[in-house]
Amino acid sequence: MGSVMKSFLIVASMYGFLAVILGAFGAHALKDRLTPEQLVSWDTGVRYQMFHALAMILLVLLSDRGIPGLSLAAGCFAVGVILFSGSIYLLCLGMGPRALLGPVTPLGGLSLIFGWLVLLIQVVRTP
Repeated sequence: MGSVMKSFLIVASMYGFLAVILGAFGAHALKDRLTPEQLVSWDTGVRYQMFHALAMILLVLLSDRGIPGLSLAAGCFAVGVILFSGSIYLLCLGMGPRALLGPVTPLGGLSLIFGWLVLLIQVVRTP
């Protein structure tokens, strides 16, 4: 495993670790502090964070299969989780300027989408 992919494995592990903690935090500590809509948003952030942590681990495992572009896809996932899930967490907790964080969430979503598109294109192109 190369150093770049090892770095993505470390990031993915941290994302998974934090997703479990943030999920429990939302279910227990925030259930009486957030509105039902905010709790749904919080859960969405946690789910997307965990899904993409697992996807990054898969990309690391596939990295020795000769499929180019996996590090680009993993990078898109890494950035997308920070922007998408991170902005949702901050918005739910009322931290940071809403005018800035509101547009960050869809940019994170676009980064996640782009990561999946990169993966799709590279898998289709690889013999």
